[in-house]
Amino acid sequence: MSHDIHATHFRHTCDTLATHLRHTRDALATYMQHTCDRGCMDNVSQLIGYACASTHGQDIAQQQTLLNQFGCQRIFEERVGGEYIYRLQLERLFDHLRAGDVIVVTSLDRLARSTTDLFNIAGKIKTMGAGLQSLAEPWVDTTLPAGQTTLTIFAGIADFERALTGERTSAGRAAAKARGVRFGPKPVLTPEQVSHARRLIAEDQRSVAEAASILDVHRSTLYRALSKP
Repeated sequence: MSHDIHATHFRHTCDTLATHLRHTRDALATYMQHTCDRGCMDNVSQLIGYACASTHGQDIAQQQTLLNQFGCQRIFEERVGGEYIYRLQLERLFDHLRAGDVIVVTSLDRLARSTTDLFNIAGKIKTMGAGLQSLAEPWVDTTLPAGQTTLTIFAGIADFERALTGERTSAGRAAAKARGVRFGPKPVLTPEQVSHARRLIAEDQRSVAEAASILDVHRSTLYRALSKP
């Protein structure tokens, strides 16, 4: 009788252990499959669209249509106005960007405000191991050697233009200074007001703060004016 009880208990223990092992095996298989699927998804390159329009009447729908037709899996939509500096959606795009992905725009003026801005963005994209394509400018396709070469040539031209602009600006400033033109903000106090302040301080024994109050300017402004010959 005792032997039968022990045998039954042993079989029950074995069955319980086998059940736990099956559950553990199934859970491990599910985890491995999920990890593999996620890893495979992470390794798949994506076409990521970027659409940008100002808030002053520009329609972003046409850009969305073209980017969808091109096959973009995700599109970041930006609406900006005036002299836009910070672009939230572009920053989010860079956070999402992975090596091998390709950013697609309908035209370069949707991505950058200037030539310098374009090459800064293109450089960042290249550093991240991603590519750039423009639907309106087929020569901008950094996923191809020809596109990379063309962009490098245009970057060199842009650097040359910046150097010429800087040289012309320096020459123009030098010529203007030779003609007596003064640069910078106009002085807050006129020479007559500065002379009046000096008399208030020297003859009337007023403090600089009192003289500044009389002239209706900040004390630091008067200090700067008095420090000049």
